[in-house]
Amino acid sequence: MKPKIDVTLVPLILSGGSGTRLWPMSREQTPKQFLPLVTQLSLLQETLQRARGVGPFVERPLIVCNEAHRFLVAEQARAISIEPRGIVLEPAGRNTAPAVGVGALLAQSFATDPLLLVLPADHVILDAGAFAAAVRVGIAAARDGNLVTFGVVPDKPETGYGYIARGDDRGGWFGVERFVEKPDLRTAQSYLDSGRYYWNSGMFLFAASTYLRELETHAPAMLDACKRAVADAAVDADFTRLGRAFLGSPSNSIDYAVMEKTTRAAVVPLSAGWSDVGSWTALHDVLTKDADGNVTVGDVLLESCTRSYVASSGRTVAAIGLDDVVVVETKDAVLVMSRAQAQDVKKIVEALKKREKG
Repeated sequence: MKPKIDVTLVPLILSGGSGTRLWPMSREQTPKQFLPLVTQLSLLQETLQRARGVGPFVERPLIVCNEAHRFLVAEQARAISIEPRGIVLEPAGRNTAPAVGVGALLAQSFATDPLLLVLPADHVILDAGAFAAAVRVGIAAARDGNLVTFGVVPDKPETGYGYIARGDDRGGWFGVERFVEKPDLRTAQSYLDSGRYYWNSGMFLFAASTYLRELETHAPAMLDACKRAVADAAVDADFTRLGRAFLGSPSNSIDYAVMEKTTRAAVVPLSAGWSDVGSWTALHDVLTKDADGNVTVGDVLLESCTRSYVASSGRTVAAIGLDDVVVVETKDAVLVMSRAQAQDVKKIVEALKKREKG
């Protein structure tokens, strides 16, 4: 029997995103967190359910998004019988640090000394049980006044992620020695070989009061803008519209604004089938494959194809003799590319925007 945890945990779901890296399926009006890419549920719905499954001490979530997505967020939460404590609307995106700042202030208004579980809405975690276990470890660290990040145990020398070097062992979690920017391949391999480095997942756990104290120390102008934005917020049914003062906040990530400056950073190792689904190749990596390493979605026929991702949203898509490619069909666009160039999708999106303006 698991010991009772006497704490209030508020999931703070960050649902921003411009919808460029998984074009043509992901668009500005429906970025990837709203799409059912892994199961029949969207990534946002999976995130909400995963947070709720951590334990009975989990409060209703706060979700931060932009005005254009407010009804989509509300509709998808309602479809899985989750009623958010609030859907917080930013007048414009200012990165993750101020989004969490307003979330911390709002959480303090309805809970006594709550812990915040900060989760991007567009990540994949295949093992919800392992995730919940890691959060429970993190709760102990957060209650001691630490700012916890979850470090994904790497299984390959990935150059697309930042890394966290662990410090001293504190019993299931570690101090943070340092944060490291995205490395080259040789350096990434050395990190993997050492066993001391984790991928930086962008998920966090800390007391709302602890985070706000760190903002006051390291980013006072940001905290001031957050306080004024919350003080001037307008509540409209399910939605909390932040005041225009939010626009005056510096734009910065939690990592740069707080985690790389605090002396209280901690890391909990996470091995739970995590991916930020940052490209079609990343999505291919986390999905079930056939004997030839292919992932197919929808009405797809393959002949002599290997290691490919082929998806149809309507029409039949047939492919012959392809290796290591991505093919994505939607009602108004078709993408065909080498998996090795998955990060270049944004170039196509930028070219389309220029063409539309022209």
